[in-house]
Amino acid sequence: MALFTRSASRCSLLWEVPRSATVRFRIRRAGRLSAEGQQAPIRDGFSVTATSTAPSRRRVLSRLGTETSSSALGRVVVGILVVPGRATGTEVTDVVGGHVGRGRWRWTLGRLLWAPTGAAVAGGIAWAVARVGLETADQLSSVIGGTAGLLGLAVALVALRSPAPVAPPVAGGGAGGRWVRAAAANASYRAPAVQAPVRGRDSELADLQSLVAGRDGGLVVVCGTGGLGKTTLAAQAAQQAETERRAVFWVRWQDDAARLAHDLTRIAQALGLPETRLHDAQNGRAALVDVVWEQLAAVRGWMIVIDNVDTPRNLGPGSEPPGSYRGWVRPDGGGLLLVTTRDTARGTWGPRAHLVPLEPLAADPSGAVLRDAAPAAGTTVEAAALGERLGGLPLALDTAGRYLANPTSRYRTFTAYQHALPTEFGDLVGAEHPQATDPEVARTVVRHTFDLSLAQLHTDGYTLARPALFLLALLAPAPVPRAFLTPALLADATGQRVTASELDASFAALHQYGLISTPAVPPADSGGGDALTVGQVAMHPLVHDVIALTAPPGTDHTTCHTALDTHLTQTVRDTTSAGRAGWPTARLLAPHLPPLLHRTSHADFTATRNLLTNLASTLQDAGATAEEHLLSQCVLDAETHHLGPDHPDTLTSRNNLAVALDNLGRHQEAADLHRQNLTDRERALGPNQPDTLSSRNNLAVALDDLGRHQEAADLHRQNLTDR
Repeated sequence: MALFTRSASRCSLLWEVPRSATVRFRIRRAGRLSAEGQQAPIRDGFSVTATSTAPSRRRVLSRLGTETSSSALGRVVVGILVVPGRATGTEVTDVVGGHVGRGRWRWTLGRLLWAPTGAAVAGGIAWAVARVGLETADQLSSVIGGTAGLLGLAVALVALRSPAPVAPPVAGGGAGGRWVRAAAANASYRAPAVQAPVRGRDSELADLQSLVAGRDGGLVVVCGTGGLGKTTLAAQAAQQAETERRAVFWVRWQDDAARLAHDLTRIAQALGLPETRLHDAQNGRAALVDVVWEQLAAVRGWMIVIDNVDTPRNLGPGSEPPGSYRGWVRPDGGGLLLVTTRDTARGTWGPRAHLVPLEPLAADPSGAVLRDAAPAAGTTVEAAALGERLGGLPLALDTAGRYLANPTSRYRTFTAYQHALPTEFGDLVGAEHPQATDPEVARTVVRHTFDLSLAQLHTDGYTLARPALFLLALLAPAPVPRAFLTPALLADATGQRVTASELDASFAALHQYGLISTPAVPPADSGGGDALTVGQVAMHPLVHDVIALTAPPGTDHTTCHTALDTHLTQTVRDTTSAGRAGWPTARLLAPHLPPLLHRTSHADFTATRNLLTNLASTLQDAGATAEEHLLSQCVLDAETHHLGPDHPDTLTSRNNLAVALDNLGRHQEAADLHRQNLTDRERALGPNQPDTLSSRNNLAVALDDLGRHQEAADLHRQNLTDR
């Protein structure tokens, strides 16, 4: 839509154009050029100003904006060429809007109609004068002229008191239709509504509220991996700001610095940016980004949210990082600028940014989210249990809640849904979406939201990020020793050439986008053991399960498992031979070894079983009773399956498991296993065989730990007699 306005010797042409278009304009009168120029718009509705110094041209431009009924408009041709790409576009030869200019065909038609009409009027006047005489005609013309003047005055008064008619909506094509379609593409700056109560984020909301209420403004970065509810938290903060009568603007990042410039310029205009400063930027006398932030710094009481800035290096202008504070994201405003992002690096956002990192929800708030969505699906305790299984990830909780609230779902309770997850995870939480190629859809689907981060990392040059994360997902959802993740392991799994620097950079990028974490190292006297004194990486359990669903292109599950088994075997050997120095690594390796034993062939079973048994012995020496119990249980289950329940090796492993239970303080379970082992050994080996005597002694120790001292003493006395 075009609109002419008048200001002294200037005429401004407003035209709605596609984003990132270039406008060339030319104004002519009766074939003579009045003004021309070219303008790259800063917003969809922008101002192109044509200034003329010649008096004749100044009259043309001023009349153009005011005398809509004048025939002078018909003599003015305005040509506008909108170029959305390089050299293509649409030429508009008429002007529509508040002041309607006539096209060439209407001008020609008007002249053709006016010529015979004028001739007929002139002939009629001549005939009337000849018929009634000159004196009578003069008197008659005075009466007619006076009457016409009074009628014209009355019409003018009515027109001045009446509102301007509203043009009917334009359907279909034409310039009006094009304007409507272009304007409809502009997103609203209103914050999205929060659909449900925000649970478990009280401290973060209080922090944001205090920053909004402060007078210093600043830059706040709400960061974390996909699915943590960053947008929801920002929307809730924006809603609170609106209740405090703040001017709130919501901008959705579209990976386009020009679009962000457009949005922030319009916001600055809404906050009072003078047209003179905007003209300075248009004419190159000032940088637009500086002009906009000059206004944002001068005005208080606003809040701007830029949502989902997952590619901060594209914020612009230029290639400088946002932390340089020379681009569109700055901490200098009189209000609060809030950015949501997956990039958690302090170096990205600079020293003056206030980072608000989000973590998964605890069990109780997770259960509350599920109960909000599906209140009839079970109790608070059942909801909390499911929430804990889903890792407290708000996106997963929302997915499960919507599923359970659907009356056609196969599972309608929290408990049934949780029981189905081990076998149907890919169909429930990890279900694919048919429109996942759209990033706005992908970020709302658990199966695809992490792919957005991985795709961005691949685009940024971290080609090992996806295969490295997939290898981690094939291990147990527990911390992994960083030393285990070597270039040789990645090379064997992917068939690519891998260097240590490339692998280090990929893990750093995964950490930056929240896809892996590095558990903190506790103080030496905290009682946390030695496991956290070595470098390690971990994945969120739900991220682990989702990433494991789909192998990266060119990666094979079997090849990856073979590489993992080979390197795990070698790492366990190195750890057990290292003595005390290997204890921290042994504790971290333990959760990842049961699948190794399950995948081993029958021919290699004994060697792998011995490997785990040796590591369990190392863990016993290290006092890592939980990890010792895990491996002992795994070995016993495997031997029972491969060798049978009465095999001597199986009985030895059962004894080891009972010892591990006793060390954990689970004395009754230990006593029960020792009694079963004693009975089986007496039957298979006899009452006086050394292994039988060992089982009887261990049972006596377990009974003594239970406080059943007399029974323990009787068993010790019997053992002494039999020896």
